[in-house]
Amino acid sequence: MVPLVVACGLVSMVAATATGQGTPGGILQGTWEMQLQRTNCAGTPLGPPAQSVAIIMAGGTMMESQAPRPQAQKTPGEGVWRLVAGNTFAFRFKYFTFDATDPHVFTGWTIIAGEITVDAPGNTNTGHATIEVYNTSGALVATACADVSGTRFGL
Repeated sequence: MVPLVVACGLVSMVAATATGQGTPGGILQGTWEMQLQRTNCAGTPLGPPAQSVAIIMAGGTMMESQAPRPQAQKTPGEGVWRLVAGNTFAFRFKYFTFDATDPHVFTGWTIIAGEITVDAPGNTNTGHATIEVYNTSGALVATACADVSGTRFGL
């Protein structure tokens, strides 16, 4: 009988948690269509804006995929996020990169980290990020910044 009572309690907790995920109201969880404008960290744009999709999951994990670079040249970004305060969240993710002419040649990785603030209705976000590019030896070879903004992707 005790296992049945515990199981019923767990089902109720999981259901209550799941219903609150991805709903508007200033929370981050859900899927976001993102725009990224890389800059030289002094505000000068570096190339055209880029598109990205970020999936923010309960428990502090995330995944992202960027459009400007073919998927054969990079893995999806995998990372973490946390609440900073109010509607502001910190994030950090990493993806591995491969040679443009031979996608079997590993060239290093990129780490993108920053903060975004979600608006009160929970439909848009804006923020800033740093971009660090590493070679296969783990040496930092390039840095940049980015202004980011997004809209919630939904039905």
